Formats: sequence, C-alpha cells, structure tokens
Amino acid sequence: MAAANTILEIPHEENVYLLCKKLITSGIADERGSDLFVVFISNEKKQIPLWHQKASHRADGLVLWDYHVICVQKKRDDDSPHPVVWDIDSTLQLPSSLGLYVADAIRPSFQLFSEYQRYFRIVHAPLFLRSFASDRRHMRDSSGNWTAEPPQYDPIVAQDGTIHNLNEYIEILGTDVSQIEPSLINAVFTLKLGVVVDQVLLLEKVESEELHYIILNTCPSLQAAALHVTFD
Repeated sequence: MAAANTILEIPHEENVYLLCKKLITSGIADERGSDLFVVFISNEKKQIPLWHQKASHRADGLVLWDYHVICVQKKRDDDSPHPVVWDIDSTLQLPSSLGLYVADAIRPSFQLFSEYQRYFRIVHAPLFLRSFASDRRHMRDSSGNWTAEPPQYDPIVAQDGTIHNLNEYIEILGTDVSQIEPSLINAVFTLKLGVVVDQVLLLEKVESEELHYIILNTCPSLQAAALHVTFD
C-alpha cells in the first residue's frame, strides 16, 4: 500500500472497493458488478514494481509497492469487447485497455530479480464487496498512532460482520499460485479469496456462452533472470 517515502491517506483496497461501488451505481458496470474483478498484486517479499504510478518521483513512474490493488472490467457485450483496467494510482488513462496497462505498467518483458516477481490474486467483485473488511490497523504504528490521516468515512465491514481480513488478501505466496486450467475459472467466481496466478488472467464470455480465459503471460522465467533494477 505504501511506496518508499510515500504514504497515501486512502489505502488502495478501499479505493478499489469504493470504485467498484461507483461503477455499479453509475451504470458503468452491471448492477451486480459481475463484470468486475479485483486484483491484488504482491509477493512474499512485499516488493513489487509497477510503472506509471502517481506516487513516483521518477520520470518512468516506477514505484516499488508492498502491494497494489486494481480493478479489471470485462463487459459482456459487443460494445466493449476488450478488458480495461481501473487503476486510480496510475498516470495512464483511466480506464486503460488491459493490453496497454500490462505493457506499460506491469512490463512483463522487463527482466527482474526473482524477489520482485509479481503474483496476482484475482477476486470476483461481487464476492469482494460482500466479504472484504478492514479496520485500518495497518495504518497504525506499533504504538497505535495513525501513520497517516485515515479516511473520514467508517471502516469497511463485511456482510457477515467481519471487521478485518485485509491480510488474507494481501498475503500472497508462491505456493499459493494455481495452475492455469479450466477449473480455475469456476474458482474465481466461487472462492472468497479468488485465485492466485503468476500471470495476468482474465475471464471472457463468448457468444456461445462458453467461458474461457485470456492469458497474458508475465514470463516468470524472465523475471528470475539476474538483471538488476535500481528502484531509488
């Protein structure tokens, strides 16, 4: 959530939660948000690079986040055949096409040390909106003081009364990564915490009603290559 030397007042996950609600109420998304997917990006080391980020002080917009959250929309009509990405923290167009966002913000062809490999937890938005909760404890220091002024609205509470489960979404390990196979599609739509992949995966509904997935490979083998990247 926090970049180096940068503290944001509204956490990414709450921004995306509110964004999903807004897209639904404004009619940009369908009334259940079933065309929306919330994607948490992180890894074991809590250091994942993304480019074109507003918090950056670099010309290329590079930020090393501990975790990041975006919303991906895949409308099920002929007017919007291509998925788009909503990233409020990005300097790219809002929304951006998935292809553009992957190429410019994620940069899968950029060779990184393995500790910077990014994993993607994909959660169907209707499940996320019902299940997510945060009491913002991660915004306090060890003494209980706020590290930044918290949002003025009430903390998000899940429908079942849970007051905090953010850690369940952002703790993403390499051992959590699922194999890309047809059964993974059903898991995205049914599991509270979605699925974890090391590729950018989306779901698309075609005219025949058959669900299939679009995979934009993030080339984990390249990410393990020993080409150093300077993040300062």
